[in-house]
Amino acid sequence: MPDVEEKVPLKDPGDAECGSCKLEASAPTGENESGPEDHPPCPIDTVDNVSKLNNNTGMNCDFHMEEKVLPPSSLEGKVKETMHNAFWDHLKEQLSATPPDFSCALELLKEIKEILLSLLLPRQNRLRSDIEEALDTELLKQKAERGALDVPHLSKYILDTMTLLCAPVRDEAVQKLENITDPVWLLRGIFQVLGLMKMDMVNYTIQSLQPHLQEHSIQHERATFQELLNKQPSLLSHTTKWLTQAAADLTTPLPTCPDTSDSASVASSSPSEAAISPEPLSPTMVLSQGFLNLLLWDPEDEDFPETLLTDRTQLQELESQLSQLTILASVLLVASSFSGSVLFGSPQFVDKLKHITKDVMEEFKSRPEEAMQTVSEQVPQEIHQSLKNMGLAALSSENTASLIGQLQNIAKKENCVRSVIDQRIHLFLKCCLVLGVQRSLLDLPGGLTVIEAELAELGQKFVSLTHRNQKVFGPYYTEILKTLIPPAQALETEVESL
Repeated sequence: MPDVEEKVPLKDPGDAECGSCKLEASAPTGENESGPEDHPPCPIDTVDNVSKLNNNTGMNCDFHMEEKVLPPSSLEGKVKETMHNAFWDHLKEQLSATPPDFSCALELLKEIKEILLSLLLPRQNRLRSDIEEALDTELLKQKAERGALDVPHLSKYILDTMTLLCAPVRDEAVQKLENITDPVWLLRGIFQVLGLMKMDMVNYTIQSLQPHLQEHSIQHERATFQELLNKQPSLLSHTTKWLTQAAADLTTPLPTCPDTSDSASVASSSPSEAAISPEPLSPTMVLSQGFLNLLLWDPEDEDFPETLLTDRTQLQELESQLSQLTILASVLLVASSFSGSVLFGSPQFVDKLKHITKDVMEEFKSRPEEAMQTVSEQVPQEIHQSLKNMGLAALSSENTASLIGQLQNIAKKENCVRSVIDQRIHLFLKCCLVLGVQRSLLDLPGGLTVIEAELAELGQKFVSLTHRNQKVFGPYYTEILKTLIPPAQALETEVESL
């Protein structure tokens, strides 16, 4: 039977002891969920423990319950499967006896009734009454004692009710149950689908409450941080330093790559990248630059902004994802300059090159030269084979050697292609903060169109994280930025959500 990760494990009748068939009633979804007010107070001596609400249902818009599938080869999976099989075998023996023993079956019907009732909305009073009447425990028990329990009729009623209550995505699963004639396998299948329906209801409830949970989380986290700030006035020192550096970065022109001879001058730039010059400072631009700087943070630097400590792990994950996309786009850009537009017009060919590069990403972290050596061997082979398959001229030995050399050079941090791609991905992320992800995807800098899907995912994660953080700490950023931006340059008076 499926389990649910996080807080709501699904119950399977097979978890009960086979001898007694005593089943625990499923707790109504939501009754045991704690609200933000149930979290213990944060310690005063550290900001690192300031409200973990960023990671719960209130602040994570993507939070949802998922089916947890145990590997069949795992010890837990084997034990669970053995227990479940023992239970259902025991049920089969009871139903096959003469006369049939319905004790376990009645307990299962009682459990099914409770699950169906838990899936009802408050306004569905009529259906609630129908379920109570059709699956009345005492009445079913009396019919079983008289040998008049109509199992096929009960099964049809349960499946019809499940069809009414399930989400459209579960329709096919319920329909498949209608073709099962064996009562034991039917009950087993019913519990499996009911488990998924319970999960659907929990996720629906979470999504419905999310706006309220989010606002409550924001207020709670801000209030908790303010309590710490009242007791430790210097608590925002690292945050102030972080924003000060961001403001300074905006007044410094971007460095240019000294050599752009590789890969057709590193592809054409987009209009948004041309002629970048310092602009008048504004709170939004300074804060955007500050968030971008977090993706370049030195792990040895302990002066991490206090307002972002709870997001540090997520930022490190985004930084790793950004680095991988930089290598991936660099490889594809170099390869495209040798293979031509015909090959790169084939999604299958591009996917093969992506697969080759992604396979060495873990190795690249510790042994970049060895990783790129592997890529430099496989990519030319793939290009050669693809050109041959399409009846096109093969690469000359000179071009092949140049391709291999340029791919191997990507291992160097100072590599021109890699540096420019890195700058362009940061430019894209900056546009995401200011304009939004979808608008930024309409005008991607050169060399990034082949990783558009990957960039969209990265941009959405980055924007969501910064948006949540800004919702909580925006008032503190506003006060700090007032001291950094001269009134004549300030185009905004308050930091708003980006």
